[in-house]
Amino acid sequence: MTPTTTPNKRKQGYTVFESKQKGGLPKWASTALCALFWLSLWQLLAISVGKEVILPAPLTTLNRVVSLAATGDFWLKCGMSLLRIGIGFLLAAVAGGIIAVFTAFVPVLKALFSPAMSVVKATPVASFIVLALVWMKSGSIPTFTAFLMVLPIIWFNTHAGLLSANGDLLEMARAYKLSPATIFKKVYLPSALPYYTAACGTGAGLAWKAGIAAEVLGRTALSMGGEIYDSKIYLETVDLFAWTAVLIIFSVVFEKLILVWLRRMNRRFAGGLSDAV
Repeated sequence: MTPTTTPNKRKQGYTVFESKQKGGLPKWASTALCALFWLSLWQLLAISVGKEVILPAPLTTLNRVVSLAATGDFWLKCGMSLLRIGIGFLLAAVAGGIIAVFTAFVPVLKALFSPAMSVVKATPVASFIVLALVWMKSGSIPTFTAFLMVLPIIWFNTHAGLLSANGDLLEMARAYKLSPATIFKKVYLPSALPYYTAACGTGAGLAWKAGIAAEVLGRTALSMGGEIYDSKIYLETVDLFAWTAVLIIFSVVFEKLILVWLRRMNRRFAGGLSDAV
């Protein structure tokens, strides 16, 4: 996965795929109109079905979300889900990066880890969740699942980024007799960061989906996934839609937090070889 940019277009404030036409609607207005379209379609379908147990209306779902948010139990369950999945993601982000550093410079380790990572990446998440139900308590399964799903993505991308370091810059660094630590920080790290950032962005969404799936299948206590499972068992469709809406909101918040962290990390390590010579 190689992140690409279009510098000349970025200077104008948009990408090739986001060209702004003169007199066009602002982005927020376009987003609002799209949301209104899908909400209207949802409302029409709910009216045509006429059974709340099958498809509740948007306003009914919103009212249920508001009533849930007014309770402390709601925030406790949301916070616990966010904590479990966040820990799994952060562990994978750290472990994947560290393993990538070793495998990029030690071919034997690359040969050792590559098959295992490929197997983990190819195995369905449900298989790991079922196995985890045998191995550990349900409260640990979301963290384990999020970690396992994100780890190969971080490793593959970071490993590729380290190997793509500019050969000319490496020769220049050696000519100036820079230390290995300085070469890594000023040449290898700037090369790997775009790959690592792209992997974290992809992994954040995957961690959230895998973690919630683990909570549903494991019936984890004090979790959003557990509430979704109970809503399905007791045919509380309004609650099912409400918790699904909450999951979407928290998923967006989770990814935004990860992006803020990545931007800060990129600014911190933005310096290149010119800063060291």
